[in-house]
Amino acid sequence: MASGTTITGRPVVITGAASGIGRSLARRLARTGSPVAIADVDETGLKETTASLGDVKVLTRKLDVRDAEDQKKFADEVREWLPAPLAAVFNNAGVAVGSSVLDTVPEDDQWLWDINFHGVVNGTRSFLPILAEQKSGAIVNTSSVFGLMGIPFQSAYCASKFAVRGFTDSLRQELRGTGVRAVTVHPGGIKTNIAKNARIRKDPFGQGRSGEEVSEAFNSILRTTPEKAAQVIHQGVERGKARILIGPDAYGIDFMARVAPTHYFDLVAPLVERQMTRNARK
Repeated sequence: MASGTTITGRPVVITGAASGIGRSLARRLARTGSPVAIADVDETGLKETTASLGDVKVLTRKLDVRDAEDQKKFADEVREWLPAPLAAVFNNAGVAVGSSVLDTVPEDDQWLWDINFHGVVNGTRSFLPILAEQKSGAIVNTSSVFGLMGIPFQSAYCASKFAVRGFTDSLRQELRGTGVRAVTVHPGGIKTNIAKNARIRKDPFGQGRSGEEVSEAFNSILRTTPEKAAQVIHQGVERGKARILIGPDAYGIDFMARVAPTHYFDLVAPLVERQMTRNARK
């Protein structure tokens, strides 16, 4: 295993910090004494995160990760703010769309792609020069279990998360010998706002449910908390992992994608349907 990156007590950057995994990461690392630079397009949520961080040094920035130039400006601000070498950059912002390929609304897919993939690329390109000059630190990019397995009605999301995985894997090889690491995170079902805020214009399963009802059904099968996800990510980076799986479902999906690379959904679908049916009866 590669040597880890000590981030406890050291400065970090976290995007998507207004809620979910990003907020939990900021809180966890702030408790260790890490100065945190946090960013999100949701200014209200970002203020709530900031208020929960205690007395550590904090840089807060409203940021649309799709804007490459503003990401660079944010990196320049972080460079000036840094009280010590930068330990890690967590490119964490993400959104979801639920649709069949046949019913795709191209604007929705482009919105998702620009945030989930180009947001990660913009963040990596903006902050990598700082880490390269230091010859230390880590770029930590959030993919998904849907970056390991293709799922019906999630073509845009899966494509973006597979892209994050490929981009980060390539970056990892480029960084060999530099002292800088590239880490891919594959969360399973995490109880965040991503499903609640997803763009779902019609029930992709053809059951006539509203987008809100589809989101609630999906949320009903999620088990891992953002706090647990933050713990796993923190420990994984410090232990030198190049790929971090979060939750038992992530490990199960990873295994099935390996042993049944073209038939894994035949194994997954009955489990998901059974769980959703069980939850609907409660």
